[in-house]
Amino acid sequence: PMTYNRDLQEDKEPLFDSIDTIDMALKVFTEMITGMDVNRAKTTAAASDPMLLATDLADYLVNHGVPFRQAHEVIGKLVAYSIEQQRAFGDMKLEEFQRFSTAFGADVTACLNLETAMAARKGIGAPSPQNVKAQLARWRKALTPE
Repeated sequence: PMTYNRDLQEDKEPLFDSIDTIDMALKVFTEMITGMDVNRAKTTAAASDPMLLATDLADYLVNHGVPFRQAHEVIGKLVAYSIEQQRAFGDMKLEEFQRFSTAFGADVTACLNLETAMAARKGIGAPSPQNVKAQLARWRKALTPE
């Protein structure tokens, strides 16, 4: 904008459109979530896909001295092998992991547990049970009328 006070008028229309869209989406989500039933068994099965833990395997390698770039490459090859062999990471033997990197040790299977992986994620917004409980409490308090 220069010095003319109407220079900013053109940006208001997209802003108002965005606000209307967000308002409508919130109304739809409110109705959807209110009537939603979660199938715990299906949710747990979907979240138990071993491929979801590929990042944890990369972190494992990094924690055992492998540079991240190399760990990423190793895990990419390991994922391809897993798909090709139609075998989950949890079904592989230590020797199979070690074909891709000698940094894999007997403790590699410890990072292939969903609960352990989630509990290890403690950063802001991460899915550790502690974080989830804290956020639920925070939002219950914030959304409860006084």
